[in-house]
Amino acid sequence: MTTGSSVDEITAILVDLFIIFAAARVAGELFTRLRQPAIVGEVLVGALIGPHALGVIGSPDGALIDLFGGDREAAEEALNIVFDVIAELGVIILLFFVGLETRLDDLLQVRNRAVVAGVLGTVLPFAAGFAFIWATGRSDIESAFVATAMVATSVGISARVLSDLGVIASKEARIIIGAAVVDDILGLLMLAIVNSWGQDNVDVLELSLTSAAAVAFVAFAALIGTRMIRRYSIHLDRLHITNAPFVMAMLLMLGLSALASEIGLAAIIGAFLAGMMLAEAEEGFELERQARGVYDFLVPFFFVIIGTKVDLGAFKNAEIIAIAVVVTGVAITTKFAAGVIAARGLTRRSSAVIGAGMVPRGEVGFVVASVGAGIGAVSGDMFAVAVFMSVATTLLVPPVLVWLYRQPSRESTLPETGASAN
Repeated sequence: MTTGSSVDEITAILVDLFIIFAAARVAGELFTRLRQPAIVGEVLVGALIGPHALGVIGSPDGALIDLFGGDREAAEEALNIVFDVIAELGVIILLFFVGLETRLDDLLQVRNRAVVAGVLGTVLPFAAGFAFIWATGRSDIESAFVATAMVATSVGISARVLSDLGVIASKEARIIIGAAVVDDILGLLMLAIVNSWGQDNVDVLELSLTSAAAVAFVAFAALIGTRMIRRYSIHLDRLHITNAPFVMAMLLMLGLSALASEIGLAAIIGAFLAGMMLAEAEEGFELERQARGVYDFLVPFFFVIIGTKVDLGAFKNAEIIAIAVVVTGVAITTKFAAGVIAARGLTRRSSAVIGAGMVPRGEVGFVVASVGAGIGAVSGDMFAVAVFMSVATTLLVPPVLVWLYRQPSRESTLPETGASAN
């Protein structure tokens, strides 16, 4: 039975969730009317109502602090965990939807371009970022952590915009998604290496096993799982569970997300693969329609909660602001260049879409910087730089993608043959 004090704490969290959801819908509506992507409004309103600005949400009340014996930091951490879990569920359902609209054969058609974009999108930001941070006088390990934060693409940002525009099944979207899978695997390996280096404990065997497990997981789900469902189907309509296809789809989505996270990959990779597997089911369960309510409810939480992590008060030093601006510029330029190189032979607009779609770092930059800060390898100043870069790339890309798709295309894709067609 729930005690009186715990009721107060639960009520306070529910009020915060109500405010987050209401603010997301109002901001999304406003920015849509202004012909801007809804997610920009959601991130900005999160920054406004978050603990670093107005403090409407994200600050534990007295009852929650008392529950942790008066330890305010522990109460804040617990509240952040609640928000982070809900945000993670939001981005998981988002990438599951993306997977439902992605067929394996379509993804394989752009595999060469996706691999080029993913590899270059890892190497270029890391090399340029490391060189710049090191040149400012920072240590090798701190430079490596900040550079690693510049590597991984937060595909959830671009996927939301492309989905809202109704072009998630386009060739450009498939290249962006494929590249994000590649650089997530490479980013995992780099983070593992840098984290081990920061703790003076580099285990080559463990790193090799982690990388092999990540590749094997993606390959099995994408190549074998999809083909098994395509060939044998899953006959969910025979189950007596109410809405059996939806229930089993959610189980597969959460199961593969948890497994991906356990391996060390982003949970959204597992969610995407689950959606892509179910896209092959011949029955056509209308899973998108059945899960649309869950999508509309959870996805906005992810973007508002990203906004709540923004702390503009960290930028009181002109030198740090300058470093943050340069790092952001390098992060944008290198990812954009990787996408454009991979899109060689496509139209200029397609190249620009792929380049821009690779740019957002979103929550990924926060995670890497937090790992470095947690082991004392990243200073508060450099943590603020990584957060600035993550937020700036998140806010800049959606309007650019919308603008690109609103431009009339007078170009045709150049004929492609052989490997270049991929």
